[in-house]
Amino acid sequence: MDTIAAIATSHGVGSIAVIRLSGPASLDIAKKLSKKNSFTPRYATLTSLYDDQNDLIDESLVIYFKAPHSFTAEDVIEFQCHGGIVVADMILNEVLNQGARLAEPGEFSKRAFLNGRIDLSEAEAIAKLIEIKSTDAAKILTRQMKGEVKEFVESVRDNLVEVLAFVEVNIDYAEEDLPKDLMDQISLKLDSLRVELKKTYDSSKRREGLIEGFKVAIIGKPNVGKSSLLNSLLNYDRAIISSIAGTTRDTIEEDIKIGTHIIKIVDTAGIREANDAIEKIGIERSKKAIDESDIVIAMFDNSREFDDEDREILEMLKAYDKKDILYIVNKSDLEAKLDLTALHVEPIKLNCFEETDKIALKIEKILDKSSLDDTILLSSKRQMEAVKSTFESIETSVELLSEGELELFAFHLNEAIMSISTISRNFDRVEILDKMFGSFCLGK
Repeated sequence: MDTIAAIATSHGVGSIAVIRLSGPASLDIAKKLSKKNSFTPRYATLTSLYDDQNDLIDESLVIYFKAPHSFTAEDVIEFQCHGGIVVADMILNEVLNQGARLAEPGEFSKRAFLNGRIDLSEAEAIAKLIEIKSTDAAKILTRQMKGEVKEFVESVRDNLVEVLAFVEVNIDYAEEDLPKDLMDQISLKLDSLRVELKKTYDSSKRREGLIEGFKVAIIGKPNVGKSSLLNSLLNYDRAIISSIAGTTRDTIEEDIKIGTHIIKIVDTAGIREANDAIEKIGIERSKKAIDESDIVIAMFDNSREFDDEDREILEMLKAYDKKDILYIVNKSDLEAKLDLTALHVEPIKLNCFEETDKIALKIEKILDKSSLDDTILLSSKRQMEAVKSTFESIETSVELLSEGELELFAFHLNEAIMSISTISRNFDRVEILDKMFGSFCLGK
């Protein structure tokens, strides 16, 4: 296998940059650049680095990780040099001149997976951890890097393999003395798995924002103060504020930190009947923002009477009863004309120029609630689809079991095992044989 190299730190000005190598030539390349004869594994060695013209490049720390005790399970070298773009690029170019090649995106993690150092769930946790937008999610992903999802998958798969072994024994070795209550045992085990898988999928879907980042949409009719609220939360004038209806004609998105979470807050175009083609597009995008949001801030104007536009917004929100919705009555410092009973909820009254802390605290409380669920969290859509597919295959197999269609039952149970296995590692049919002969002592 060839030796790969890449700059492991982000480009830009910084104190330290790291260049990483992995592969059989890593140690030899480090010796050539440093003119040293050896490196002690896992010790940081301060040394000068030279190019092929014997010109000094930098003074760097060199750490040698001897295979298989490294991230990739191969020989790994890390050069920790002075930060900045130029020095790191000079070292990388010299490493490439000495026979390494530039690594493809994710290739270090790919080698770790291929060499059995990590499974797919741990690799995904590593990738997500880099982009994470929540302290709580970071803690969850760190547990997944230690094998939390892997253990969940192994448990589900082991139970499915055991059930499949029971059934295949019943098909192929019917003359053996099998437990009379075998089918009842299978049904109970599958029911337990269905509950666990459904709970895991629903919880992960509900907390998807922990991994991908939560989105908050501000909606309301024109001129209720949506843009003012956005500017106040951001603490600078991001959106144009005007008394002219329809000033915001498109969605405006900005990231903001609330508590331990970085969220995307979306200021939407005022929702109303519009004749202007561009404004109509903006309103459609506003409705799409509601679909994609985790939390909706529905704003109403204390200084204006409740009207058809307000009523339309309330009707629209009925379709989102599973979302967290904050009802805000803005402009509380002005004369009250809004009929609060028409909202059918107890709203938060405020002046969005001065009292946005109320909203920030409410949002933080909702986001923190997502972290309290101790159900395992699937970290990608791929994992969630795999669990969903596993659940659906088990559902189908249970129906076939009740009808006595054991061959078809076994087929769909195999599908379930294949689906759950895609999260971590491939399924091997030898596992079925191990269960069959191990559990029932057949042929004795």
